[in-house]
Amino acid sequence: MALRIYDTARRDVVDFVPLVEGQVGVYVCGLTVQSEPHVGHIRSGVNFDVLRRWLTASGYDVTFIRNTTDIDDKILAKAAEQGRPWFNLAYDMHRELTKAYAALNVAPPTYEPAATGHVPEMVELIQLLIERGHAYAAADGSGDVYFDVRSFADYGSLTHQKIDDMEAAADADPRGKRDPRDFALWKGRKPSEPETASWPSPWGRGRPGWHIECSAMAGKYLGEAFDIHGGGVDLRFPHHENEQAQSRAAGHGFATYWMHNAWITTAGEKMSKSLGNSLVVPSVLERVRPIELRFYMVAAHYRSNVEFSFEALDEAAVGFQRIEGFLDRAGMPEASSELRVAFADAMDDDLGTPAAVAVIYDAVRDGNKLLGDGDTEGAAGVASDVRAMLDVLGLDPLDPAWGTAASGTNDKLIQAVDALVAGLLEQRTAARAAKDFAAADAIRDQIKAAGITVEDTPSGAKWSID
Repeated sequence: MALRIYDTARRDVVDFVPLVEGQVGVYVCGLTVQSEPHVGHIRSGVNFDVLRRWLTASGYDVTFIRNTTDIDDKILAKAAEQGRPWFNLAYDMHRELTKAYAALNVAPPTYEPAATGHVPEMVELIQLLIERGHAYAAADGSGDVYFDVRSFADYGSLTHQKIDDMEAAADADPRGKRDPRDFALWKGRKPSEPETASWPSPWGRGRPGWHIECSAMAGKYLGEAFDIHGGGVDLRFPHHENEQAQSRAAGHGFATYWMHNAWITTAGEKMSKSLGNSLVVPSVLERVRPIELRFYMVAAHYRSNVEFSFEALDEAAVGFQRIEGFLDRAGMPEASSELRVAFADAMDDDLGTPAAVAVIYDAVRDGNKLLGDGDTEGAAGVASDVRAMLDVLGLDPLDPAWGTAASGTNDKLIQAVDALVAGLLEQRTAARAAKDFAAADAIRDQIKAAGITVEDTPSGAKWSID
């Protein structure tokens, strides 16, 4: 079957047809780098990394752009609180974000533009909107420029809202607006803000509004029309609605499809810094390995909310360890060049990762049975399939991007346990040979009490952690 994705604008799962055959342009809204990223932030990066991998596996040449917002009100406020330059805060937090993406094997985008590096393109786009009658400079002399929402007939079409039902835009002083819902394209510099946080423009020194950033950067790197725009579900309004409006008002086709990932929640609420329920990535990775955290995220459908708990995270880690255990016992063969049909069908069905993971589990179960029957060649073939499927999800334990992360920092511990268990198994074998079955059973029970399962195979005893 061909790839089908849920398009937010159409409110339905539809066939994906690229603008140019064999090529796909994807723009994903990245983060505002105001603080350390938590697992809720990283979910979007992981989900759209899976999309990119699946598009590539399906034979497309993918141009993948993910931006960074490195100037906004929150960055200025936090930097002032901390007594340091805003650009230093943004730079440090961008580095933390990059490390978090790398830890979870999120591949670098084709390009990662930063807002502050594209102010000329934003000014040019704002001027075009003014010329076309869709934007205006505030009459109060503030230097602000607004998008006139009532000048664009399709405003609200992405989120299926009527203008009169919308709340006022809270991104600038309303005194200079014609309509309270008009949103800021350019913000005149305030005396309380550092001069370094402003740029020259036809309307005076200032800085861009949030929404104009993505329109300008998407247009620069993907062209006036591209295939897929992605981001978190919380960005649908006002951010993505405003992006679409200003881009199409400028005469650009912009995105053909809109994809949005759901939240990671805690106690039913979106994980966020403001709620105080965030879990920064380095702290979570003290509990589980990076590959296990990625598996936890990937195993859920990207459009489903995930209620975060360490218990659920630990369960996912154990599930992934079972997959790894099978691959270890099967000898980690090379990944197959072909994907199982059921797996591909699941991925083509709006990136159905839960069904795709179920296919992997089924394969592991079949592979373990083959190992138990002594069919090592058949098991190796299954393991080859499993590695190919894991690779699409960014979860192949032998992917060089993981470094030692897939095995974790516990390699020495595993080696030590392996040596201890091997010694006990030798004692058990000797006891059985001497027909001292009571001693053999006692050793087996001792191993089991430690949470280790021993499997007797034609090639010898194998062990795994329950």
